[in-house]
Amino acid sequence: MTLDVIPAPSPNFDARTAPPDMIVMHYTGMKSGEEALARLRDPDARVSSHYLVEEDGRIFSLVAEERRAWHAGRGSWRGETNCNAVSVGIEIVNPGHEFGYRPFPETQIAAVIALTSDIRDRWQVPNNRIIGHSDLAPARKQDPGELFPWKRLAEAGHGLWAEADPAPGDPLAEGAEGVGVFALQAGLTRLGYDCAPSGQFDQNTREVVMAFQRHWVQSRFDGVADGLTRARLMAVIRAAAAQ
Repeated sequence: MTLDVIPAPSPNFDARTAPPDMIVMHYTGMKSGEEALARLRDPDARVSSHYLVEEDGRIFSLVAEERRAWHAGRGSWRGETNCNAVSVGIEIVNPGHEFGYRPFPETQIAAVIALTSDIRDRWQVPNNRIIGHSDLAPARKQDPGELFPWKRLAEAGHGLWAEADPAPGDPLAEGAEGVGVFALQAGLTRLGYDCAPSGQFDQNTREVVMAFQRHWVQSRFDGVADGLTRARLMAVIRAAAAQ
């Protein structure tokens, strides 16, 4: 499948050291798509992505997939700390939490799904490496956020999703400690987050839980690991293992 894309070259890229095997979804977090596109092409900004998807479904190509775009910044996923080097970055136009976060239009999401399929026709990208910016950088980022339809993407064959009934037990929150916290951290680490098990529910654990919730729970994203969050984590881990 080949998509019609609009060339909008950005000078902000450098060489890859390996083929891409990850896709990172972002929202632009700016007042308009035009403003975001200009910034991603501004040499002084030193940021870019491989693609930008407008709300009306137009797809702009900024950096060749064979080159490293500068979209992810500091972060980690499944032990990979240089995510820019191994990922394709997709910026999805949305004002974000700062400028009036809103649902993503159907036309836009259909374009994101088609683009993701097109990218995966060229590169080997496992479902457990189709993630959001907040997944690799929970302390810094919220995008693409709790309104992004990850379930819809998974139903189209891209990424992971799993349902589960809430698990028993009291919620775990910042300040908690013990074997339950250790198991939670171990599960988050197994899925891909940087959350080394310590048995102490610290600020980093809260931020990681929030990122997980924005992606796989979405009905709550307060960093409290309630029964639904814990059950959903185990279900997603099982879904990843079955791939």
